[in-house]
Amino acid sequence: MNNNSSKADILRAVILSRYKSVRQFAVQMNIPYSTLVTALERGIEGMAYSTVIRICEALMLNPVDFTPLEDGDELSAQITTKKVMGKFNLLNKAGRRKVMDILDDYTKNPLYVKEDAAREQGDDNAV
Repeated sequence: MNNNSSKADILRAVILSRYKSVRQFAVQMNIPYSTLVTALERGIEGMAYSTVIRICEALMLNPVDFTPLEDGDELSAQITTKKVMGKFNLLNKAGRRKVMDILDDYTKNPLYVKEDAAREQGDDNAV
């Protein structure tokens, strides 16, 4: 089994563990079913990199080695940061101020703050 087919096997297994079928996943991801099936059968090397990244992101898989990403994984945090900053950069000055105000409100609410975040910021946000 080559490396690409093992990645395809991982994708198939994760997809089927979370969705009723590969077809359901393809529809939800807006990927042609035939494209996804071909990639899963022949290996992902022929699939567009951007599509592989979208699939990995949806399935919470590391796009480098296809291992599961956990909420605390550094790569997952980097992907999330890039995604958030990409959207933030689309905003005008008023939009950016609004987002920052909302973030400020959420970081003051203990329901939304990680337990160790208050210690990291010197208990500034501890309530």
